[in-house]
Amino acid sequence: MNAKKMTAAQKNEAIWGIAFVLPTIIGLAVLNFYPIFNTVWLSFFKTGDFGKGNTFVGLSNYAGVCSSGEFWGSLFNTFKYAIVEVPLSLAIASVLAVFLNRKIHFRSGYRTIFFLPMVAAPAAVAMVWKWLYNQRYGLLNHIFGTDIAWISSPSTAWLAIGIVGAWSIIGYNMVLFLGGLQEIPHDYYEAADIDGASGIRQFFCITIPLLSPTIYFISQTRIISALQVFDLIYMMVDSTNIALKSVQSVVYVFYQYVFTYDNKGYGSTMVVLLLVLILLLTVILQKLEKKFVFYN
Repeated sequence: MNAKKMTAAQKNEAIWGIAFVLPTIIGLAVLNFYPIFNTVWLSFFKTGDFGKGNTFVGLSNYAGVCSSGEFWGSLFNTFKYAIVEVPLSLAIASVLAVFLNRKIHFRSGYRTIFFLPMVAAPAAVAMVWKWLYNQRYGLLNHIFGTDIAWISSPSTAWLAIGIVGAWSIIGYNMVLFLGGLQEIPHDYYEAADIDGASGIRQFFCITIPLLSPTIYFISQTRIISALQVFDLIYMMVDSTNIALKSVQSVVYVFYQYVFTYDNKGYGSTMVVLLLVLILLLTVILQKLEKKFVFYN
């Protein structure tokens, strides 16, 4: 059977549909896809003087990066940051979402307050937290009566920056959790109240299992984002800071090689390997989804 020909109205509708989505497609191609392919292409070259006359070196950059202690150290630092930021932000955001999902006074105001860090400029966030962490004049040391070099000591800097990252993203995670909580039927909680289940028991036996799709989605996206951390480290840790080696991420080292040392090929190789790692990790997480996610 021959396919029906499109009417004039259908053709007109299709043309307008393409016209509306075309800017988005062009934007994705120019701003996302082209940089990816160009980065992969550059990873096979050695940058020439003044960015010209690149020399093809094959897999030499990959061999150099894989045998570099700096790359593996930065990758370890990146995972340390993710281990702090992701679980901490998930735990706090889920608890806040449960409380703010109830009918309480000034609920909308609380939601706005907790979401504000998400819309704050990263530079402003870094500046405020640098003062809070200041060893001599910082509010944290003043409150606790300590003398800790929070972001100047290799033993505490990675933890301090991870806490800032978690604080910055709590509001975003909370909004997603609120959306997931509103999809849970209230009948489950009414039945649990009749059975005499406490609020904590309801949280772990009803809320967490039924919220598992949202939890898993947020976990995946936050892990991917945390492995690409750059701005907090760049703005909070100076190049003269002795703790820099213990906190610099893969993307931070990539930035240094590309924009400071003008070695675009070597830097591109680092970020390509990070991309491959993120893709593998995403595939593994997708495979594990059926074991950890409960769909109502």
